[in-house]
Amino acid sequence: MSSLILASASPRRSELLEQIGVSFTVQPAHIDETPHAGEAPDVYVERLAREKALVVAGDFHGSRVLGADTSVVLNGAILGKPTNHQQAKAMLRRLSGETHKVMTAVALAHNGGCRSCLVTTEVTFRVLAEAEIAAYVATGEPMDKAGSYGIQGLGGIFVKDLEGSYSAVVGLPLQETAALLDDAGSPVWKHWPSSRESQS
Repeated sequence: MSSLILASASPRRSELLEQIGVSFTVQPAHIDETPHAGEAPDVYVERLAREKALVVAGDFHGSRVLGADTSVVLNGAILGKPTNHQQAKAMLRRLSGETHKVMTAVALAHNGGCRSCLVTTEVTFRVLAEAEIAAYVATGEPMDKAGSYGIQGLGGIFVKDLEGSYSAVVGLPLQETAALLDDAGSPVWKHWPSSRESQS
């Protein structure tokens, strides 16, 4: 078992960790993701990231466990993952021509403790035509994504402006993730191969 466990089945989070040279294994967390009554979106997102990390850490003592959660928030309302094509289209219509917030929290659990942080990025969509909304939903790409779009995929053409962390919108804020690992005594750069090693 690797010393770092990613408590997420998201292929995008795995790709982002691999991008910065982190070695890890995947053990998805299974928790109730229902918001509490009156819970603010930022509190909700960070709570879920921490719960994911802690529930997996409870099964793998001694390992560092990374949990993360992302929510798309428009005018204070959380837009989750769509359950069908009609819901996906409705979400994209709401986002069309508007600025929304993407809140991503990352948490690192280790030795009974858990540190976390929240990153908020503002994303502005251009006005979307009904035909392109229908074509995008027909691809299936929106169906497993908060807010019904993937910025790293076909949905990237909808984004007019972005203020904040691109990687957080994809699903994992790289700067903050690296900082959490560094603070836990595992800086990611220590595991990067040198050009001499990679050529041998």
